[in-house]
Amino acid sequence: MVDGHVILALFHVIFVAPLFLAIGILRTSLPAWIFPAILGLGIVLFLYQGYKLVTRLLAGSGGAWINAIHVAVVAPLLIYIGWMAEGSPRSAFELALLVGFAALGYHGYNLIVALS
Repeated sequence: MVDGHVILALFHVIFVAPLFLAIGILRTSLPAWIFPAILGLGIVLFLYQGYKLVTRLLAGSGGAWINAIHVAVVAPLLIYIGWMAEGSPRSAFELALLVGFAALGYHGYNLIVALS
């Protein structure tokens, strides 16, 4: 049976990191329809990770920092780029690249450790 952490790491390596890398690389060349999808994803992520953050903080969980990063950095970045669309500044797209590489590195490392 596959561990839940392995599935989460695979999801981030296969879907999340490439999404952020594509946003950062393609920038204003992204199709116009993708920006509302990015905005919606950011809102859903903010609500879900915000809920998880509050429940973990109330439970005294040490893993709340993960949710805090999503609430403070990842979701607002998606919301901002989705809202500003083609008008997003270069710095927002550069930050998307940083988040993509960070997700790939962090979850790729966790995947290697879990499977070794």
